[in-house]
Amino acid sequence: MLIYLQLDGQPVDPNAWFQDSPYRPALKTPDGSGGFVEIPWDEIDSYDDEMRVFARSASDAKGPVAMCLAALDAMRSAGRAPNFNMKVIMDFEEELGSPNLPQAVETNRELLAADMLIIFNGPRHITNRPTLTFAARGIATITLTTYGPVVPQHSGHFGNYAPNPALRLAQLLASMKDAEGRVTIPGFYDGIAIDADTEQLLRAVPDDDAEIRDRLQPGSVDQVGSYYQEAMQYPSRNIRGMQSGWIDDKVRTIVPGWARAELDIRLLLEPDPQHLIDSVREHVREQGFFVTDAVPDKRTRMAHERVATFTHEYSYQSFRTDFDADVGLWLRSALDRAFGEEPILIRMSGGSIPISPFVTTLGIPAVTVPTVNRDNNQHSPNETLRLGNYREGIKTMLGILSEPL
Repeated sequence: MLIYLQLDGQPVDPNAWFQDSPYRPALKTPDGSGGFVEIPWDEIDSYDDEMRVFARSASDAKGPVAMCLAALDAMRSAGRAPNFNMKVIMDFEEELGSPNLPQAVETNRELLAADMLIIFNGPRHITNRPTLTFAARGIATITLTTYGPVVPQHSGHFGNYAPNPALRLAQLLASMKDAEGRVTIPGFYDGIAIDADTEQLLRAVPDDDAEIRDRLQPGSVDQVGSYYQEAMQYPSRNIRGMQSGWIDDKVRTIVPGWARAELDIRLLLEPDPQHLIDSVREHVREQGFFVTDAVPDKRTRMAHERVATFTHEYSYQSFRTDFDADVGLWLRSALDRAFGEEPILIRMSGGSIPISPFVTTLGIPAVTVPTVNRDNNQHSPNETLRLGNYREGIKTMLGILSEPL
């Protein structure tokens, strides 16, 4: 069995954290009004499942690493060992898109040879019940920049004259989706088909739409799918960040010189990833932009009415394993024995993990075993790991390590 563990974490803004430092774990307990209050670490002796550790990458993904190590320690202390061989690969570049992983797998294919791949990563189902996930979307990123005056200009002197790049970027991005969140670029959803059997698998997931909305607090939700699990079966085009000019206490009355959007595209096995990237680039051209992969010089700017810089990075593809694959049946048995209930089976995780190089190069099936709490604020300030999930994560891994193979 090959085990994949992620070791790195996302960058953090320390000023947005409700503690001295995100790099020093803080123990907190519910304050009774929906928040948390920090308590001394010696109060861990009065352990409660609802206590939480707040720290950078507490759940994504150092928590599962610690769970795995604790489970191995417990097995050793009990004088027990798995009846199968284990190999572990630790990825310190997952949040960078694992740029070196595909070549590392290719170079070390004999060393990594295995019969199955288990990924200890990600949050459980929103009900926080034992969960298995049989697929994950891949990811590509796009950086899109539009231009106005060569340097920011006084909005009184040049407003109504110098084109505003932020407005042009907003219009460009808005042209890619309809009012209900569906990508309107032709071919973006090509090849996606949900047959009756797949629909049955998706509907079997015990989602509560009202609970999901209550946690997210949106006034409405996108309609790419008619329900949450269906929405995860499609590629997505997301604006993950935007910048132009200045805001807050640095705001000033100017026409900005440029505007930039950082996009991510969550990929599926169908359609082709390069096709999705190319379709976005072509759409930008169709909106009247001259598209380049570099910062335009004066000659380029003056020769074209609208200029956009378009660069992209393709990290890795999606993967998918059938529910009735041997590894899936074995893991279902392990979690059933550990918790006395059948785990929730998820066809497709919304997030991305760099597993396709293992699946395609090594020719092995892969399944993700998520353990952390879904409300963990991963990729956001004040990331948190619920101690009850840490405890049950160790129990999950003990169940797997002790399940005969």
